[in-house]
Amino acid sequence: MVNNISEEIGTKTACNVFGLPRSTYYYQPEPEVQDDYLSERKLPDFAYSQQEKQEILNVMNSDVYMDRTPYEIYASQLDEGNYLCSVRTMYRILSEHDQVKERRNVKRTNNYKKPELLANKPNQIWSWDITKLKGPQKWTYFYLYVIIDIFSRYVVGWMVAFREQSSLAQKLIKETCERQNIEPGQLTVHADRGSSMKSKPVAFLLSDLGITKSHSRPYVSNDNPFSESQFKTMKYRPDFPKNFNCIAEARDFCRRFFDWYNREHYHSGIDFLTPESVHYGFADEVLLNRKNVLLKAFKDNPKRFRNKIPILKNLSKSVWINKPENIENMVKEL
Repeated sequence: MVNNISEEIGTKTACNVFGLPRSTYYYQPEPEVQDDYLSERKLPDFAYSQQEKQEILNVMNSDVYMDRTPYEIYASQLDEGNYLCSVRTMYRILSEHDQVKERRNVKRTNNYKKPELLANKPNQIWSWDITKLKGPQKWTYFYLYVIIDIFSRYVVGWMVAFREQSSLAQKLIKETCERQNIEPGQLTVHADRGSSMKSKPVAFLLSDLGITKSHSRPYVSNDNPFSESQFKTMKYRPDFPKNFNCIAEARDFCRRFFDWYNREHYHSGIDFLTPESVHYGFADEVLLNRKNVLLKAFKDNPKRFRNKIPILKNLSKSVWINKPENIENMVKEL
């Protein structure tokens, strides 16, 4: 409209008539850049291709570098005689994949399958782990190796040593299998991803004995709950010392503890039976005796039970490590 009358009455007067600032009238916006131009723009010859970026990302998300910063990865690769890219480029690639944060979560969820193990009798699945026991001085430790049967919660083997070493773990597993008369193809041994657990000597031993090995996912503590629970039971005992003065003292304590744990401890995970009774097959006898005691008490005074016969739970027939969510539906379909 201003253009139509500006030649007759002048631009200033025309703008005043329409209440339009002259600066707005004279302003000419720059033409918008077309998307086609941006898409057709060529990258520099030295730019990384998408394939190269993916290879760099794979290196940064590998087991070796998952816990390290780009600066550490950069230095480590240079020490190995390899140049991936600059630190700034590493951050840029991580940003493109939304990984400038806790990258272990990406590794955990995408690349590792959750172990799902089922035991319906003793000596079918064992779980083993190593924990530290404080020594006489600061930063000194003894190492406790423990193998536990997940069905019965019976500690089938243990050892206290000066160090964590795969050869010691190998010896303990072999002796425990001989003591429990393990046959090839009978047993699965589950552990986390510690250096001794993943060592080649242990893997070769399990293979020679016909034992299937299983490992927790990286950085997932609840994939090995039975060993963790047993360690907690031990360390929360009132008589557990703050430190041990010598390895003989540590072994003596563990000897007394595991004797109590296997023979006297009423374990909540196995309906308050002792691990020994479940492992060696006289749990049904114990449960039957408990049932008879309850029935006698009911017969003597039923009003105390509100005239309802007391029901005693039977021992669970199966124990899982990571029970599948849809297992009940699968059983119904079968």
